[in-house]
Amino acid sequence: MVTAGSLVAFGALPAAAAAGGAGDRPPKTTKGPCRYASTPDEPAARKVPLPPDPRRTPTRPVSAVLKTNHGDIGLTLHPDRAPCTVQSFVHLVRHRFYNDTSCHRLTAYDRLKVLQCGDPSFTGEGGPGYRYKDELPTDLPPWPGDPTGVRKTYARGVLAMANAGPDTNGSQFFLVYGDSGLAPNYTIFGTVDAAGLAVLDRIAAGGIQPVPDGPTPPVDGLPVLPVDIDKARIARR
Repeated sequence: MVTAGSLVAFGALPAAAAAGGAGDRPPKTTKGPCRYASTPDEPAARKVPLPPDPRRTPTRPVSAVLKTNHGDIGLTLHPDRAPCTVQSFVHLVRHRFYNDTSCHRLTAYDRLKVLQCGDPSFTGEGGPGYRYKDELPTDLPPWPGDPTGVRKTYARGVLAMANAGPDTNGSQFFLVYGDSGLAPNYTIFGTVDAAGLAVLDRIAAGGIQPVPDGPTPPVDGLPVLPVDIDKARIARR
């Protein structure tokens, strides 16, 4: 079981492990600032090429929509804060990576309230066959009541990347439906609109599927109401 405060994408390799590949083949790496690197030991859950890595990355906000079986979740992506992450996400959307996928994790801890998606294998272990660097937030407010100051507030409406350690971003992301206290180890790259938050609230209200020997009510696992992303698209402004 993944503990509260951890947003893990199990399919992403730690940076050291990804240095080599199957048969010790070096990973393919783009030559721009993002340096998207293939992960031969972790093949893509759905085949997709490496994202392009131009010298200059757009900074204007990008609108996207996740069309789900519960309604549309509108997103605003912020390349000024996380250009490599937004570029990768848009790339995956345009290659239909997220179409016909399901969100595999809902949490309801006191300090972790998220819906995690982005794995076509629906196992929590799938990714796009590449990884890229973190673009971590530096201006998040402290999490109330944390005397250590380590945890920060990932506010309701935040869109961020799950990972398996430093610089292991892939395709899995999480949508925050309630303020959450996390170490600032997860790249924030967008926000969810009001209609999308209403969709998330309905999903969260449906609860989490129980597991043997788990707590009652459950706080981490598959949502009772299955969440299917029928289509993801980039919206024109």
